[in-house]
Amino acid sequence: MRIQYEGLALPVTQKLADELAKLIDLYDVKGDEVTFNFRDPTYSAERGGFHPVEIRLEKRQDIWHLCYITDFCFVGKGYEAELAKELDFDFQAGIFQDLLGVYPIERVRDLYQVWEDNFLHYWLAIKVFGISVS
Repeated sequence: MRIQYEGLALPVTQKLADELAKLIDLYDVKGDEVTFNFRDPTYSAERGGFHPVEIRLEKRQDIWHLCYITDFCFVGKGYEAELAKELDFDFQAGIFQDLLGVYPIERVRDLYQVWEDNFLHYWLAIKVFGISVS
């Protein structure tokens, strides 16, 4: 199982690629596309918690490619709170989007490195996420 992580606009690590490849095998993914949803079951607008994350991959010529990584957060208060994209790294379109705007993806290399490091820690070290596949 190979996931293309080299040569991307952002410094995706081999560690993330390897862990996603393990999930593809674990969930016995069939077909040419997969979306992993990482959810902290205790996350809420009132209490906070670890943001939900969605990672989409598509397979081309037996190699998996990252399409996007999206980190969501609650926006608003009380019953009006709704999940919104807080950070969206769109590898296919070459853009990054946050709550303030849209930028070329290359501008957020440092932010991405911090985000990925934190995400891997939350997922693998402290195991806060339940994972679903679609």
